[in-house]
Amino acid sequence: QVQLVESGGGLVQAGDSLRLSCAASGVTFSRYAMGWFRQAPRKEREFVAAINWGGGSTYYADSVKGRFTISRDNAKNTVYLQMNSLKPEDTAVYYCAAERRGSGSPLAARYDYWGQGTQVTVSS
Repeated sequence: QVQLVESGGGLVQAGDSLRLSCAASGVTFSRYAMGWFRQAPRKEREFVAAINWGGGSTYYADSVKGRFTISRDNAKNTVYLQMNSLKPEDTAVYYCAAERRGSGSPLAARYDYWGQGTQVTVSS
């Protein structure tokens, strides 16, 4: 059974940092590209960042480029999202997702498995 479990969310102030983690089980983690998406209240789920299976290629939404960093540790079956210089508009539920045949797509429909999400709230 595939499980993706996010952690690390919380309530922070604008300008602070958070690091999200997503631990995978039930999959051969190194065979999957991984992505982070987010969904704010009353908004569509949107792409945040993605990383290919080996970690050599990363992709970011323009809104987070230069502030967020995605990374992975295949030995720990974990993907991370380091979020710096957080803004109130980053407030959302953050989801990690696993893409079985791909290199890290910005399209949610390409992902095969999803976590339950972790809340990030940034106050002004």
